[in-house]
Amino acid sequence: MNLELIVQDLYQPSTVEETTWVTWFQDWLQTPGLDLPPADTYELSLRLTTDSEIQALNSQFRHQDKPTDVLSFAAMEVDFPEIGDDAADLSLYLGDIIISVDTAVRQAPEHGYSLRKELAWLASHGLLHLLGWDHPDEPSLLIMLNQQETFLNHSGL
Repeated sequence: MNLELIVQDLYQPSTVEETTWVTWFQDWLQTPGLDLPPADTYELSLRLTTDSEIQALNSQFRHQDKPTDVLSFAAMEVDFPEIGDDAADLSLYLGDIIISVDTAVRQAPEHGYSLRKELAWLASHGLLHLLGWDHPDEPSLLIMLNQQETFLNHSGL
């Protein structure tokens, strides 16, 4: 499995090395139990930004004029397409994840995490949304949070 990841990090020096992001996402996408459609390459973008930029996006797309920690824009808003076994040359674009580093900096101490772990936590949450997971109720949220823990444990975080 290959991963094409575009990382736009507005913070310098970089909050997390791009190679680390690639490793984390590759690990997460290979976690047992995920029901991914077969593809040779998965693509997604990750943007690390400010509260002001994420607030503008949150207002525009979710009609909530306030900053948030993570936004996900899935490329496929419905179930994954049926793809035959002949997917060797297929590249599947999953979507975009945007994380406010400003919010992550504030939340990390509240959660008892380092900034690095908080960013990974938010990215894993965003990835699950790209894969069609949602949390409209408490049981769904707990399942999603458990999967995020699995991702982070799988990556040694």
